[in-house]
This record gives sequence, structure tokens and C-alpha cells, in this order.
Amino acid sequence: MGRGAENRMEQKDEERVGLTVIFTGDGKGKTSAALGVVARCVGHGGRCKMIQFIKGSMKSGEAGLGKTLAPNLEIEQVGRGFTWLADVPREEHIQAAREGLELARAALVSGVYDLVALDEILYALRAGLVEVEQIEGLIEAKPARTHLILTGRGAPQRLIDRADMVTSMTMVKHHSSAGIKAQKCMDF
Repeated sequence: MGRGAENRMEQKDEERVGLTVIFTGDGKGKTSAALGVVARCVGHGGRCKMIQFIKGSMKSGEAGLGKTLAPNLEIEQVGRGFTWLADVPREEHIQAAREGLELARAALVSGVYDLVALDEILYALRAGLVEVEQIEGLIEAKPARTHLILTGRGAPQRLIDRADMVTSMTMVKHHSSAGIKAQKCMDF
């Protein structure tokens, strides 16, 4: 059973600082790293929300995790799928990203969540679906005790400068180069 706001993670007020974290780079593991932090937060009784900006309605392990850990974890897929595929008009991708930004702002300012993760928002930025100023606005709107995670390749220096922690995943070797397709449980 989920805990109410009054029973959430206890930490001395002077010690609890909401961090802005970026997981970026060309290697695998950005979403996985974000989910690891989310799992840790839920394990401490925290409430988390993850908003996925690119993944469409594809069935993923993280969506199942959200159902398993509800109500302490909510995952919403607002994206319309991969932007480089021609099956969805660009305007639909842009509209979905706008809705994701609105959900993100509402989640951040609600005071309900200890951690908000914006998965693939940096892909949405690279694709021109959101502007860097909009992401900076979310960082500014973040309450002082709420953690914010941003994931995706190509984090711009402006966001890196504003973050408290940045980790860049570097690809050394990937199974796709050997012709192995994305694997359930490992890749989605």
C-alpha cells in the first residue's frame, strides 16, 4: 500500500536537497540508470513519476514496473514513438512533447512526488520537439526537495551547467553491431 505525503521519506530538513541529474551519452543505460534511482527512492517509501517522451505505446518492462510498484511509481508514455519513422506526423510528435512538458510541470509543482524522471526528454530536445528553455523552466520550477532526472543523448552544455550530477554512458561494445536485435528484459 502506498504511503501518504505525511509518511514519505524522512530525512533531516537541512540534509535533504532535491538534485537535478542528467544521464546522457551514446551508451546504453540511461533509462536503466534512471529506473535504478527510482527503485531506490521507492524502496525508501518515496513517490516517483516517470514521463517517457519518445516511447510510444510499445510494451516495455518499465511500464510493467510502474504497474507493479503503483501507487509509489507512476509511468506515463506520452511519446508517439521513434521520431525518425515516418508512420507518425511530426505535428503529433510535437503535440505529445507539449503534453509531456505540461505533465512534467504539474508533477514537479504538485508536491506529491519525491522524484520526477523525464525519460528521453533530451531526445525530444535533439529532435526539435521541445526547446532547451522549456527544460530550464522545469528545472527552475522544481521544488527544493524534489529530485529531477533527465535522460537522453546529447545533453547540451546549458543543461549540464545547471545539473547537480551528470553521468555520460559511453558505448564500448553493443550487441546490435553483431546483428542481435533489441532483447526483451535487457533493452525494453
